Amino acid sequence: MDTARVVIVGGGVMGVSIAFHLAEAGVRDVLLLERAELGSGSTCKAAGGVRAQFSDEINIALGARSLAAFARFAERPGQQIDLHRDGYLFLLSRPEDVAAFERNVALQNSLGVPSRMIDVAEARRLSPLIDTDGLLAAAFSPEDGHCTPESVVLGYATAARRLGARLRTHVTVTGIETAGGEVRAVHTDQGPITTDTVICTAGAWSREVGAMVSVDLPVTPLRRQILVTEPISDLPPELAFTIDFASTFYFHREGRGLLMGMSDPDQEPGFHLHRDDAWLPGLAEAMRRRAPGLLDVGVASGWAGLYEVTPDHNALIGEAASVGRFLYATGFSGHGFLQGPAVGEVVRDLYLQRTPVIDVASLSAQRFGSDEHRPELNCV
Repeated sequence: MDTARVVIVGGGVMGVSIAFHLAEAGVRDVLLLERAELGSGSTCKAAGGVRAQFSDEINIALGARSLAAFARFAERPGQQIDLHRDGYLFLLSRPEDVAAFERNVALQNSLGVPSRMIDVAEARRLSPLIDTDGLLAAAFSPEDGHCTPESVVLGYATAARRLGARLRTHVTVTGIETAGGEVRAVHTDQGPITTDTVICTAGAWSREVGAMVSVDLPVTPLRRQILVTEPISDLPPELAFTIDFASTFYFHREGRGLLMGMSDPDQEPGFHLHRDDAWLPGLAEAMRRRAPGLLDVGVASGWAGLYEVTPDHNALIGEAASVGRFLYATGFSGHGFLQGPAVGEVVRDLYLQRTPVIDVASLSAQRFGSDEHRPELNCV
């Protein structure tokens, strides 16, 4: 029977970040299990955006701390991630959104984030592809941007292995054995593993893992689709990650073209991993209103991935009250990739039973039985 001090279930950005931070802190015998390839779930299907522009104080702190980690990723853990800090630009066309973003920017500024409200003319300079008809204002933060998810996963995984962690792919977790309210073993399709600690980072599949120890992790899978355009001539070299907040249509530069996407209000929850065309009329209408020139650009590729959505669009981070040493970091509702570095530090601290670098007590899964939860507003 195999043994491990810690078993991490899930090899996306959360899993490899936690494995790295635990190993770096001197925790021995860390074992990560991934049923496919590292990053093959939601992480490498992400748009790659990194930002600190949120409405919730914890999300702002997680985003800002992660941005700092991304900025020095080449030194620690040691990997080039193609980070472009061209800023995040939220385009606002409804008075209530302008008021909400004014409040959010004030909160962000109080926490050290250099975001600001800007006028429509400045928004057009930052994102020359947009049509400003109907816009009232915009919010912009110059330190936000985007990078390559696959490279982030590779960097953490390589460093974690170098520090002694074991990362095993193509291993499926089939059950978790407990006794007396404590974890005893993890069962897999390749045999059992004795351990007293499990950390669930299974993303959209986390509810199933939680159920193995009778812990409810209220995560719902929801498909999001992305397109990448063919090369665009005269594309601005520095183009803000642009989001039309009312429609959720967004785009950022990807090589010589653009990566673009939009949430689909008609999307049914579930593990829908295939691409289809049902969302394209809505996307085309949003493009017609906000960036009509893009309607004539060809599509080179695209893919579908899963958000892991919670009822309040905030993450689930903590340790189960009913099962000792069952920890979880999941349910990020579309902003998990960008929070991966900071969450790795937080879960490291929770495992070591010391005060986390960021107080995430209110993100416990138990909040849904109380009045503690509050919705994140800056979602796409």
